[in-house]
Amino acid sequence: MERIIEEIREDLSRRIAVAADRLADRTLAEDPAYAALLGRAELRERIHDTLRQAVEGLLRSCRGLPVERADARAVGALRAEQGLPLASLLRTHRRGGRLLWQSLTEAVTAHDRAALPRLLPAASVLWDVVDRTADAMTESYRRAEAAHGDRDRERRAALLDVLLDGADGPSAAAEAAAAQLGLPERGRFTVVVLAAEVSAGPSRTPSGDPSRTPLGIPSAAPTAAVPPAPAGGSGAASAPRVLWRFRADGEVGLVELGHHPLESVRDLLAPLGVRAGVGPVVGAPAELARAHRLAALALRTAPESEGPRIALLDERLPAALVAAEAELAGRLRQVVLGPVLALPVEDRRTLLTTLGTWLACQGSTTDAAQRLYCHRNTVSNRLRRVEQLTGRSLSDPRHVVELALAHSAVLQRVEAEPVTRPAAPGPRTARSSRTPGGTARRSPRRPA
Repeated sequence: MERIIEEIREDLSRRIAVAADRLADRTLAEDPAYAALLGRAELRERIHDTLRQAVEGLLRSCRGLPVERADARAVGALRAEQGLPLASLLRTHRRGGRLLWQSLTEAVTAHDRAALPRLLPAASVLWDVVDRTADAMTESYRRAEAAHGDRDRERRAALLDVLLDGADGPSAAAEAAAAQLGLPERGRFTVVVLAAEVSAGPSRTPSGDPSRTPLGIPSAAPTAAVPPAPAGGSGAASAPRVLWRFRADGEVGLVELGHHPLESVRDLLAPLGVRAGVGPVVGAPAELARAHRLAALALRTAPESEGPRIALLDERLPAALVAAEAELAGRLRQVVLGPVLALPVEDRRTLLTTLGTWLACQGSTTDAAQRLYCHRNTVSNRLRRVEQLTGRSLSDPRHVVELALAHSAVLQRVEAEPVTRPAAPGPRTARSSRTPGGTARRSPRRPA
């Protein structure tokens, strides 16, 4: 076989040159990716080199030598960096293999038709060479693509940091970062901050694409983007565009709302069962650092003890005031609820839970009793005890404001024992059970 190829080498070289011309023309005509990337002369030169190397690989295989694949690896890495789809690269490579076999058979036929049977064993050898070089290109392509993706994510993360952590007001750095992230100069933006306990688990973005989510929301490893949705769309396609930044202390999302209302962020996150804070709407990327700080503040108004919650800052401004001033919050706790906090643990929990539930029910004792699984008179008695201990009346609006703010301060204090949610009453023992107020109640003793 080697002797046949050596005998037809000159004719084969001419035929390979013609094949390179044909494949270059076909590729540019049928593959827009190649047409956008390479000119005809460069593509033709690359194809010609590949065909010649395949002939050399065929000869080396016939001699029992390994096929040289360094050039194939270099081409794979280069095309990945250039952004050429892998499918385009492999399709052209395999078409080249077919044209090379056609050129071989035509050259042998022209030289000595009787020698064709001796060429047939070369078919399997040639396709083995084509497959090996294709594998080398693919491996190198994917390795370069992964490295490029890592660099791109790191770059996007750095750009997001400029916007989320920068100084307030316009700056050249913020303008450049926004432009590179594809954000408009003016629009409707907000920031969402997810609690760290969420980020510790597996990613669960609503899109289901781990390369695009924090949590499953349109997110990517450290960052991700969701394409803007057309107006009037539905489902995931109508969600706001989100760019996610993953950090050790939680996930931060830059949200381009477009025409969507701020509440759409809650709709996006609510099915996930997460705890998150959402900042106010701002009109320019330069204001996102402020929105980020306020989103983090909103998250602090949603204590972990209350379970999953999407806290919009504009709906929790009183609690945010408390969260923003730690020293005053501590003073507020002590001055307003100090006597309650000094009670034994069970009594303290019962009174604070009852007060918080009554406030959440907009002052309705009946609704609070239903949530607490107890009689409304029990709720009234507990609230009366709060009034007696604090010296404040729940019929005085000013006192209610003080109690509400102090209660928020208690919930937000990390060091404080969390106030637990009331649970449905379980089966009671025959001997003794605890009433909602924390007092012991014993069953009547049976007659002996």
